[in-house]
Amino acid sequence: MGHFYGAGMIPICPEQLGGCPTPRSPAEIIGGDGKGVLDGVNRVMTKDGVDVTEKFLDGANKVLKLSKKMNIKKAIFKEGSPSCGVCRIHDGTFSGNTKKGSGVTTELLRRNGILVISEEQL
Repeated sequence: MGHFYGAGMIPICPEQLGGCPTPRSPAEIIGGDGKGVLDGVNRVMTKDGVDVTEKFLDGANKVLKLSKKMNIKKAIFKEGSPSCGVCRIHDGTFSGNTKKGSGVTTELLRRNGILVISEEQL
């Protein structure tokens, strides 16, 4: 879950905006990070083998659209998430291990000039 700063704080979940249910099966980026997903090189898969890449992209785009509409300049996101990871994400093996990298929404916001920091950086 992320938070935007502007005229207060707005809680938001890109995965829910993209149509993922709550609760949902764990999902991880396979073979890369959010940059690779945006570039069409990597996919986001659930632990049970369902490709949820399009839902993650849809959620990220909805967050970007909202950010632009509300003139958001900064977001605080949850580290480790395939959507919101800022400095690290899970490694794609569903083992609980993490690796250096960013989530899909984090990368999309960065590409559009929005500062994204982790809750751990506060």
